[in-house]
Amino acid sequence: MNKSRTEPWLLVLPVMALLVIAFVIPVASSLIASFTSTGSPGFTLANFSDFFESSVHLTASARTLRMAFIQTIASILIAVPLAYIMSRLSARARVVMMIATILPLMTSVVIRTFGWVILMGPSGPLARIPGFLELSNSHQGLLGTELGVNIAMVQVLVPFAVLSVLGVINGIDVRLQEASRTMGASFLRNFWHVVLPLALPGIVSGATLCFALSISSFITPNLIGGAQLPVIGAFIYQDATVNGDLPFAAAQAMLMLMAVLITIAATNRLASSRMK
Repeated sequence: MNKSRTEPWLLVLPVMALLVIAFVIPVASSLIASFTSTGSPGFTLANFSDFFESSVHLTASARTLRMAFIQTIASILIAVPLAYIMSRLSARARVVMMIATILPLMTSVVIRTFGWVILMGPSGPLARIPGFLELSNSHQGLLGTELGVNIAMVQVLVPFAVLSVLGVINGIDVRLQEASRTMGASFLRNFWHVVLPLALPGIVSGATLCFALSISSFITPNLIGGAQLPVIGAFIYQDATVNGDLPFAAAQAMLMLMAVLITIAATNRLASSRMK
């Protein structure tokens, strides 16, 4: 009896230890550091007050949140139909689509972003389209614009969203959809009233993952947006590595983490109410 009770804990123990070492300890250290100061010892709220008094940081935070929501919504809108199509394909075609979806994840995000820099730049293929530079309202093409950052980031996030949604859609009983069509439901009504409600857990998981990755990203926004569109992740990186102000960087990271947790809680609550 005792052995049967301890075996599950022994199996979970390595995962819990890894979680504590890789997540709990670093987050706790950052939380403690956010209430310290490089200039004076002891507990202080100066880092948080400096953040909220800085119009530059507040503007970058608002921009980061806005783009994160846009990128998450766009990624889900692309991922859900794509995942549904993949679930209806033959086994061979599904493997090909899965490889095409996963393949970008095997390439460095820096390399992929430089590809977008070439495409969106003033001398890239897009700039050769008549009226493109006038449409982008910039002599740099889409570089230095939120549209350019959103396009590049969506390309990075879509594979994560597709994988999250596909696993749930594959688990939906096909007979439910067949019964819906037999009762006279059109394809769109079947998709809206049968597939989407059952796929909601995967959609929420994919949206949460995309939002967390988007709000913490700084490589792609830096390369595409440049100095014209700074994001909060870039400020955290600069303060931690260039300026050497670890407490201020930790305070910004904690505020970012709080924003992610609040968004996740609100999304899960909304999804739970829809699934009841």
